[in-house]
Amino acid sequence: MASDETMSDGEQFFEGVEKLLEIWFTTSDGNDKISDLRKIPRCKLESLLKIVRCEIISSVTNEHVDAYVLSESSMFVSKRRFILKTCGTTTPLLCLEPLLLLAEQYAAFTEVEDLFYSRKNYKRPDLQVSPHQHFDQEVALLDTLFPDGAAYCLGAINRDCWYLYTLNPAIHRGRQRPLLSTTDADQTLEILMTDLDPEIMSIFTKEDCLNGTEATKKSGIDKIIPNMTIDDYLFEPCGYSMNGISKNSYNDVLDGYYMTIHITPELEFSYVSFETNVPASSYKDVIGKVLETFHPGKFTVTVFTKQLSPTKDTSKELLCLNQINNKWNRRDVQQINFKNYDLIYAFYTKFPS
Repeated sequence: MASDETMSDGEQFFEGVEKLLEIWFTTSDGNDKISDLRKIPRCKLESLLKIVRCEIISSVTNEHVDAYVLSESSMFVSKRRFILKTCGTTTPLLCLEPLLLLAEQYAAFTEVEDLFYSRKNYKRPDLQVSPHQHFDQEVALLDTLFPDGAAYCLGAINRDCWYLYTLNPAIHRGRQRPLLSTTDADQTLEILMTDLDPEIMSIFTKEDCLNGTEATKKSGIDKIIPNMTIDDYLFEPCGYSMNGISKNSYNDVLDGYYMTIHITPELEFSYVSFETNVPASSYKDVIGKVLETFHPGKFTVTVFTKQLSPTKDTSKELLCLNQINNKWNRRDVQQINFKNYDLIYAFYTKFPS
């Protein structure tokens, strides 16, 4: 996100599509009272990110989560959940083995309870670095570390699609895989947008705004989810990243609420991602706010919910949501039921003008 890549023919290009890695850790005996990923020293996290080919720009924290804006997207570290979301030609899967060692050495976590690796299909997969050029390569690497993994592709494989790798919910190291803690009523909404409105995208350039704060307010990003401490950054000459973490304390949520937005504004390959784990009484309303903020030509929506999630029923709105705001038409919808989570995927395109 920091800068475009120059092709041999002089063409400028940046891959906005992120690779999203989320890991939930636990201990072999289930007693993780003293375990905490935030005990990993920042210098160790910085060394980890060198493997990924990115670096920390800024950070904010509350009692539940440390949120880092990176040169290529974001990282969130909480008690037992680690999230790394990176764009461009980053290599997040190469940091997995070192991360597992750090989690055991500093946080006393000996088990991976659940894992999710996902991404949209790239615009220019030929520019990626191994093992991220093809999903098959990524799956092969993940399988060496997690022999009980399962890979999925949702959507049309010859058009816009979304890849997911997660752990087989049945067996882990010869025994039943444990359910995620019942106190973690987890849910995640992600919206991946392309073909963005040029006028809106111009906000996220140094020609239009001086800094991230100005771009956040001018675009209305600060109004999408209220009560957030926002850490934002406007890149030179263009590009934008923000993390938001909840200002409120939620005693029943062990790993904290967050939102994150990343923007590649160049018209030829414009891309915006939005992600949050904040529960909502209606995901339709949240999705509508995001779409009216950015006006994409097309987008994918994914919603993960757990059995105890307060949004378990509201997430099913997508199954009936054929149109949104009379501007976007649903082209595809799929549902998968895992042991710990339910997943809904949908793809929408804008009505012709």
